[in-house]
Amino acid sequence: MKNLKQIVIMGAITLGMGNSYASDLTYLNSSKETILTEATMEKSRPANNLVKIALLLDTSNSMDGLINQAKAQLWDIVNKFTHAKCGNDGRPQLQIALYQYGNDNLSSREGYIQQVLGFSSDLDEISEKLFSLSTDGGEEYCGQVIQTSLNQLDWGKNPDNLKMIFIAGNEPFNQGKINYKDAVANAKEKDVMINTIFCGAYEQGINTDWKNGAQLTGGEYMAIDHNRKVVHINTPYDDVIIKLNTKLNRTYISYDALGAAKIQQQSAQDDNAMEMEEAVAVKRAVSKSSRLYSNSSWDLVDASKEKDFDIAKIKKEQLPMELQGKSKAEIATYVEDKKRERIDIQKEIQELNSKREAYIAEQQKDNEKGELENAMFTAIKKQAAKKNYRWE
Repeated sequence: MKNLKQIVIMGAITLGMGNSYASDLTYLNSSKETILTEATMEKSRPANNLVKIALLLDTSNSMDGLINQAKAQLWDIVNKFTHAKCGNDGRPQLQIALYQYGNDNLSSREGYIQQVLGFSSDLDEISEKLFSLSTDGGEEYCGQVIQTSLNQLDWGKNPDNLKMIFIAGNEPFNQGKINYKDAVANAKEKDVMINTIFCGAYEQGINTDWKNGAQLTGGEYMAIDHNRKVVHINTPYDDVIIKLNTKLNRTYISYDALGAAKIQQQSAQDDNAMEMEEAVAVKRAVSKSSRLYSNSSWDLVDASKEKDFDIAKIKKEQLPMELQGKSKAEIATYVEDKKRERIDIQKEIQELNSKREAYIAEQQKDNEKGELENAMFTAIKKQAAKKNYRWE
């Protein structure tokens, strides 16, 4: 009887432990499910990693200086963004769109406005479009060009993205059939900041509504001397960086129908930068050594970094002539060799650029900095801070 009683007691304890274990297991599974769900949700949340900048440039007769500044200082803006971080130490991608307005060569029915380039992260293409701009007299309708860019561009709905319009010109801000107040109100609804750059005296810009146009969205108003020549400081590192840029170009392996044209475009934009000034070519080379210069659509080295890349899917006729007779294994080895070579060159350019920037900081006076670059980056840093962007 005693033994029977012990068996019953032990059975009850075992059953209780079993129920407790089952309960714990259910809880653990439930917790694991919750954790997995939260992790999945975290992954599905839009990344705080995209900066969209639309440049609206007046290309009327008096704006040659503005266009030249934009051409010269594009690479300064890009290079500053290579050091940006956002959210949980993520690195933002940069997209730039380009409009011109106020040019007689443009359609009067369209308000003398043209989208030169939609949002793009292709730095060679952005450079090419900037260098394609020329000036001619016309009517400058600020409200209309702002509204056109809001309508035509894909601004997206991610509240974490940094979205900005920079409009530059020198005529009154209130001209044209679209009231600028309505246009900037629409920008505010899309979470797009309007930053205005008046090319002329600060007070004159205030009196012609440029400041008000910016303030209505919480943006920045700036006035610049657009005809002032950008002062570039030459450094002992420039020649070496330019030579490294030539070596860098040799690491690109074009493929597909797009490849040959893009290789030529790359070279042409190097030439455009050099024709402006050697220092501009150096800044472009620095941009090309950064993460923001990516060409996976036509370069096998950049394409090989993509998760879904498979060298076996590239057809023989899509390859450059020197690779068409090689096996897949030989091509893969060739790509890896070029990748390592590129990493080494880019690292060397970045190291030299750090020394170059230190040299410039010692030599440069505040009044020698680029007007357009300073105006834009002051606004960018201020507005980016509100979205948890920061610079190292």
